[in-house]
Amino acid sequence: MNAPASAAGLAPAESLKIRDIEVQGEVGPLAARIYTAGVPGAKKSSLIVFFHGGGFDDGDLEDADDFLRCLVLGNADQVVLASNYTLASVRPFPAAVEDAHAVLVWAKKNKAKLGWTGQQMLVSGIEAGANLAAVCAMMSRDRGGPALAGQVLIMPMLDPGLSTCSMRSLPTCPELVEVADACAAAYRGYLPNAADRSHPYASPLQSSRLKNLPPALIVSSEDDPLRDEAEQYGSKLIACGIKTTVRRMPAAPLQDATARNECACKVQVLGEIASFVAGLCKEPAS
Repeated sequence: MNAPASAAGLAPAESLKIRDIEVQGEVGPLAARIYTAGVPGAKKSSLIVFFHGGGFDDGDLEDADDFLRCLVLGNADQVVLASNYTLASVRPFPAAVEDAHAVLVWAKKNKAKLGWTGQQMLVSGIEAGANLAAVCAMMSRDRGGPALAGQVLIMPMLDPGLSTCSMRSLPTCPELVEVADACAAAYRGYLPNAADRSHPYASPLQSSRLKNLPPALIVSSEDDPLRDEAEQYGSKLIACGIKTTVRRMPAAPLQDATARNECACKVQVLGEIASFVAGLCKEPAS
C-alpha cells in the first residue's frame, strides 16, 4: 500500500530507504531493519522501535515490512527500527523481553547510525511484539531508561491466562478460533514455567505496577479475541494516570487468519499512530 505523496505530511514513495543492520540483544547480535523516508540524510526527531508478531515462537522482519513502509511514508520525520528477538523455540521467557529492552539501550547509544536526533523514542509492536513493547515500557521505568515518549500497542497479547470475554466467548468463526488456539499454544511455548505466567514482564494486564509509564496508544479490533485484554489494559493505564488512547478498529475480512499485520496496515491504525506521535511532540519523555 503506497502513501500518496500529494497528501499533507506524506513522503514520496521513491524517498523510502530501507537498510538491514545488526543490533545488540541481551546476549548477541540480532537482525534489524531501519526505515526512513523524506529528505535524504536528514536526522529524524522521532524513533519508533518496533517488534514483530508471531506468537513469540515465529515471525521475523518480513512480517510487518509492508506496514512499516507505510508507517514511515506517512510521517517523514520519524525513523523506524524493526528488530528481531530470541524466539521461544530457542529460549523461552524472559529471553525475548530482555532482547527487546537491550535493543532500546542499543538504539539510544547509536543515534548517528539510525539517523535520529535522540529527541523522542517510542516503542511499538503487534500481538506478541506488542507484549514486548508494553513490557519494555515497564523495564525502562524500572531500570532507569531509556526514556520513552510513548508506547504503541497494536492488537496486543497481554494476558497469558486467556481469561477475557472476547477470548472465551468467540463467535463461530474458524479463523478466530484459530487465532485463540494459536495464542494458547504461543503462551505454552513462551512460558513453560507456569509460575512465570503471573510475572508482570510476562503478563502486563495482571501487573499492579502501572504508574509512571509513558503515554500509550492501544489499538484493538472489533472481531479480535485479543480485543478485551487490550481495552482492559488501556483502562488500567488510565486509572493509574497514564495518558492513554484506546481505539477499536472495525472488523476487516481476512483471506488468511495469519495476515493480521496486513489488516492492521490497511485499516485506520496508521492514521491513529500519526496522530498519537504528533501529539507527543510537545510532551517531554517520561
